[in-house]
Amino acid sequence: MAILAALVLLFLTGAGTASAAVVGAAPATGHHPAALTAAGDQSLKGTLRGPDGKPVSGVKITAEQKGQTVGSATSNAEGQWQIPLPGPGEFNLKLDVSTLPKGVQTRDKGGEVLEAVVVAPQQQRTVIFPLISTSQPQQAKPGAAPQSTSGPGQTGDQNQSGATAEGGEGVSLSRVLQLVVEGLKLGAIIAITAVGLSLIFGTTRLINFAHGELVTIGAVVAFWISTDPGNVPLVLAGVAALVVGGLLAGGLDLGLWRPMRRRGTGLIQMFIISIGLSLFLRYLILVLFSGRREKYAQYALQPAMQLGPITITPRDLIVTLASFAILVLVAVLLQRTRMGKAARAVADNKDLAEASGIDVDRVILSIWIIGGGLAALGGVFYGVTQGAVYWDMGFNLLLLMFAGVILGGLGSAYGAMVGSIIVGLVSQLSNLWFPPSLQNAWALLVLIIVLLVRPQGILGRAERAG
Repeated sequence: MAILAALVLLFLTGAGTASAAVVGAAPATGHHPAALTAAGDQSLKGTLRGPDGKPVSGVKITAEQKGQTVGSATSNAEGQWQIPLPGPGEFNLKLDVSTLPKGVQTRDKGGEVLEAVVVAPQQQRTVIFPLISTSQPQQAKPGAAPQSTSGPGQTGDQNQSGATAEGGEGVSLSRVLQLVVEGLKLGAIIAITAVGLSLIFGTTRLINFAHGELVTIGAVVAFWISTDPGNVPLVLAGVAALVVGGLLAGGLDLGLWRPMRRRGTGLIQMFIISIGLSLFLRYLILVLFSGRREKYAQYALQPAMQLGPITITPRDLIVTLASFAILVLVAVLLQRTRMGKAARAVADNKDLAEASGIDVDRVILSIWIIGGGLAALGGVFYGVTQGAVYWDMGFNLLLLMFAGVILGGLGSAYGAMVGSIIVGLVSQLSNLWFPPSLQNAWALLVLIIVLLVRPQGILGRAERAG
């Protein structure tokens, strides 16, 4: 089983790069002020807000690389701008101060120029130009470039009064606390999606590679329902996505996995089939949803709240608290309810559970429905906090899901929760010393170290070979 887990991680790390190279993003529409290029899907973007907090439109921003202009954009009515880039690299950004409204200036002296902004492959990096009134004195430009990085687990919405520094710029208590909150937010979302993956493995011994597509489907369904012409509140759209994800997962068990189990299909064969199912669903979503990056318009822009040294938007705070509340409910469900006890019995010994009168097929179907619903809901939460919904978002999160499940212990729902929280914290706290583009690598390094010391994972049980 350890070898199979290693194969999963190797396939994920390799396939992620390959799929990104094959399919580029289609031109963005809707709320995006500029189209994303198909050349690697890199861009620089941001939102300009004036001293009164209102969007600033009509401001021109230019990106240069090695002295050559590579793109420009003008902020739209919502203050948003986005510059597609020809590829990854280091860029200089210039804000044309002559296009600023009367009475508005950059907060920092020389703040209209941001130098050496590094953009990694497949990164849409968010940059902030803080603006103040001309009646206020400008500040000295800080040594660190005032921009924030939007990567997995980080959002593009930052308070205009400041900016998030690049990884490795020093350690302060406020920065540590901020990254801890970001890590808990990301870890809780990973945990919601990973619990179902772990429960399915525990009851069926199937490593469901298509679980990431359930995450994407949840986010996409909520987007479709919450936008025109329905304009359903996102909360209700999220509930609908949960139901759709649960029904789809249950349908897959009834129509695909249960017949295979009854025919005695081997686990390796079923694992390969799940890879094929993942590819089919992913590219079906691409055809139906397109390669655009969309966002939930109802929560696109929110002013950040200051809670002591921590800056967080109301939506991220609600998502984080809701995620932990859902994890508690899942724990209560598994520990206190009849179905939860039956699921644990099936996971411990399927034959003995069946001999005891437990309807194993019904329990497994319930686990698929719960796991699919949680994955879909996690996709909605992930799309809200990331500010983007796109066709392969679940696949991009799948590596972290597997890392959380394996770190916590294969088949253990509680282990998946603990492992996912650790993965989220490590990936974010690594930004204290290293670039954000490496944050997932450090989470996987912790996974490797833990497995070397405890091969069964943190809460997993050791199994005797032979």
